[in-house]
Amino acid sequence: MYAAGDLSGDEKRLPTPTEECQLATERDSRATFRLVVLVASLTIVAAAACGGGAQSQAPSAAGSQTASSASAGASQSGGGATPTTPTTPTTSAMPSALLPIPTIPNIASRPSGKVIAWGDNSQGQASVPAGLTGVVAVSGGDQFSLALESNGTVVGWGSDDSGQVDVPAGLTGVVAISGGSNHSLALKSDGTVVGWGDNTSGETTPPVGLSKAVAVSAAGQHSLALKSDGTVVAWGSNANGESDVPSGLGNVVAVSAGYDFSLALKSDGTVVAWGDKFPTDVSTGVAVVPAGLSGVKAICAGYVDNLVVKSDGSVVGWGADEFGETDVPDAASSVVAVAIGGSFGLALKSDGTIVAWGANDQKQATVPAGTIGVLGIDAGATHALAIVRQ
Repeated sequence: MYAAGDLSGDEKRLPTPTEECQLATERDSRATFRLVVLVASLTIVAAAACGGGAQSQAPSAAGSQTASSASAGASQSGGGATPTTPTTPTTSAMPSALLPIPTIPNIASRPSGKVIAWGDNSQGQASVPAGLTGVVAVSGGDQFSLALESNGTVVGWGSDDSGQVDVPAGLTGVVAISGGSNHSLALKSDGTVVGWGDNTSGETTPPVGLSKAVAVSAAGQHSLALKSDGTVVAWGSNANGESDVPSGLGNVVAVSAGYDFSLALKSDGTVVAWGDKFPTDVSTGVAVVPAGLSGVKAICAGYVDNLVVKSDGSVVGWGADEFGETDVPDAASSVVAVAIGGSFGLALKSDGTIVAWGANDQKQATVPAGTIGVLGIDAGATHALAIVRQ
């Protein structure tokens, strides 16, 4: 539900047609996405993309997965592969169980399927290429989509104004993908990272010597990589501190890049956040982890909102809530993965079904009837992706 700017307290109203159009246009400039991060208590199977970033899969299909989320938005400036000024991150409370540090994903052992898409198709982002099968991961950028095939190759479609779907010729051996606002990342089986698309802030240029990466996440104009030693590397825009990885941050098992902020999930189930909130006129607290949050096993950062999955299968959201995107419905229980789009959320349940909520002006929160046997999900700004069994 839309909260009018001139109303206070609990007073809310639905937007006028003009406001809805303006807000939809604004959301189209956001890339989120990017897919989420699912980390199981024993094995990390893959790194992929979340709601504008990395993909999440059900344990019954492919074990657990570390994913990165991608988000989109207006242009940013600044950058840096490593932090230049240490930041003070916000963290959640510590649970008792420890999550494992991930390793390079093994896509050969992951079930594959076909891709379905719904929501906004103004740039062809929901028009899945004919004959695309054997897909093990999907990632939704702002107005484009990526798919990783079981043979380690990548397919892209949708908006290509910055070359974000122009997969580099000869790119093979890919084990994870992540789509940002107008740029894309691929993690190779040798632990190196390849980027393409918009490079205004250096977001597609990994730091020289970056190796041993096990997960990647692309956001508006910055990128994240998780290394096998549990440390995080960031590069691209740093206009709001989104690439200033907190000094001493370690034991990380998943990363998720938001529009101008970043999230990291630690092995103790706590969450660390750094970077900005919303543009300076409005604060959403998107980079402030809720007090007492613990037992987290999956994270997904969006434009100005976040979703996480807890070990009991429940979902917690925080940040902006103009369309109810962080008002998690009761139906989102027994959840194994989440994804967050421009202003909507997706949850993959253990039974292979999807729950969606939030903005629905492009039918992005209207899951196609009869969608079952889902292996993975992700979200773009105003479109959604899922891998289903063939």
